[in-house]
Amino acid sequence: MVLPLWKTCVSSRRAVTQSAPEQGSCPHHHLSHHHRQQHRPQHHLRHHAHPHHLHHHEAELHAAQVTTCLCPLFSCPWEGHLEVVVPHLRQIHRVDILQGAEIVFLATDMHLPAPADWIIVHSCLGHHFLLVLRKQERHEGHPQFFATMMLIGTPSQADCFTYRLELTRNHRHLKWEATPRSVLECVDSVITDGDCLILNTSLAQLFSDNGSLAIGIAITATEVCSTEAEM
Repeated sequence: MVLPLWKTCVSSRRAVTQSAPEQGSCPHHHLSHHHRQQHRPQHHLRHHAHPHHLHHHEAELHAAQVTTCLCPLFSCPWEGHLEVVVPHLRQIHRVDILQGAEIVFLATDMHLPAPADWIIVHSCLGHHFLLVLRKQERHEGHPQFFATMMLIGTPSQADCFTYRLELTRNHRHLKWEATPRSVLECVDSVITDGDCLILNTSLAQLFSDNGSLAIGIAITATEVCSTEAEM
């Protein structure tokens, strides 16, 4: 079966998308790097509402679902609610929306200096997920790679899923499995907490091929949420 090969290239101030056929069991998505620019911090409210203040509770809950732009390609001042994040990424930043519960993506130019980000939006099981692969230095002169999947949704919705990242090369196999975090929680906090796949440079080199790193991605719904959806 011939499957599409998607390649997201960063060129000056815009993202250019190309496609070509490739043989394989899963789509392979090639991502080029781009240097990460400073983001404004993302804010969300945590609160407890009294029944007599239901309208205030609803207003605050709606405000809590506002997030800043998730694309590190630009220093983008955009802010919006969760339901319009994906249209913004697709229409303004031309980020591809990839389909399927299981995909493989290839991040290129892994040798470039930190900081750098690779991102992709993954659509499956009726939701959108944001893959973030980041190269940064926690300690000067010692870059590391951090990979995580985040749900473009609320924390309670994120609890309904499990994601798996897999690296395989030369008879070596590495797997990370976890519950995704919500984009409302900010990817910076996920990386700071270490709640993600972390690779040092030597480990990343073991799984890379000519400066590119292939990561398998699989997303499943938890049994509890699957049962609730069927009821």
